[in-house]
Amino acid sequence: MRLVQFKDRSGARKVAVVSEDGRTLHVLGGVTSTYDLALAAARSKTSLQAAAQDKTGAETAKYDDVVNDHRLLPPLDHPDPYHCLISGTGLSHLGSAAARDSMHVKLQQTEAEMTDSMKMFKWGVDGGKPPPGQIGVAPEWFFKGDGRCVVAPEEPLELPSYALDGGEEVEVVGLYIVGDKGGVLRVGFALGNEYADHVMERQNYLYLAHSKLRQCSYGPELLAGELPKSVSGRARLLRDGREMWAEDWLSGEDNMCHSVANLEHHHFKYRDFRQPGDVHVHYFGAATGSFTKKVETRIGDVFEIRSPQFGRALRNPLGPARESGKLVSVRML
Repeated sequence: MRLVQFKDRSGARKVAVVSEDGRTLHVLGGVTSTYDLALAAARSKTSLQAAAQDKTGAETAKYDDVVNDHRLLPPLDHPDPYHCLISGTGLSHLGSAAARDSMHVKLQQTEAEMTDSMKMFKWGVDGGKPPPGQIGVAPEWFFKGDGRCVVAPEEPLELPSYALDGGEEVEVVGLYIVGDKGGVLRVGFALGNEYADHVMERQNYLYLAHSKLRQCSYGPELLAGELPKSVSGRARLLRDGREMWAEDWLSGEDNMCHSVANLEHHHFKYRDFRQPGDVHVHYFGAATGSFTKKVETRIGDVFEIRSPQFGRALRNPLGPARESGKLVSVRML
């Protein structure tokens, strides 16, 4: 089952199940947010899918109309954006066959000869998929911001005035709510564009934290249930309607050096990330991106991330800065 959130033409929020052919949205009666639906399912000890089926009514909407009218919302959000935390992990994917071969050669080096990134990747290969019930090695981790940095599908991702680059990161995203007693509830998964400043990051890996403090987008559809072991798709960068870059991508545990359970543990092991009612949006690591081919993005370019397992493509144009690059001064009280 795949769910979307959107606004109707009057501006009212709706939640809907996507039809099998991907053309029709079957609206849930009396439901205005996936957040409320998920918490109600948890409290009644039923699944999200069963809760959605129980609420599916006769009302429908044309999916194309919702997309063309820019009425899509992220598939999970929080009524208070300060209680929606955005984070992610890197060095979690094995990459293409050619990249893997090259990586394995480098992995024959002693750890003393490796870069910090190669060491962390090797640790993931060696210990990122522990047996069920056991704890594996910790992955790389980063923080992006709260719900204010989330951009809805089809809406522009801002290129800040201080940015050196604005590039897509093609990822699968885990969507979570912390339940009433602090237990973590996995609501589902979505396509994600983590969007980062790769030029800044490559200057020095200690700039990684700076490079991640950007907007992001995920959706438009929430995939309920388990993540397929192998997720495949295609990502593109469009400029003036022309394809500037495109590449197939792979995700899912068959193509990762960490299990989803291991990534989840090493995020939610921190007590501060288990506050009842909070939403967590966690990116599982980049599968590919146009920056890997040294493509320089421009204002107006459109990022497109597609996977048949997730339904409709995630699309966002690159938009201009909203603020100038002038000095931010601090006034003493």
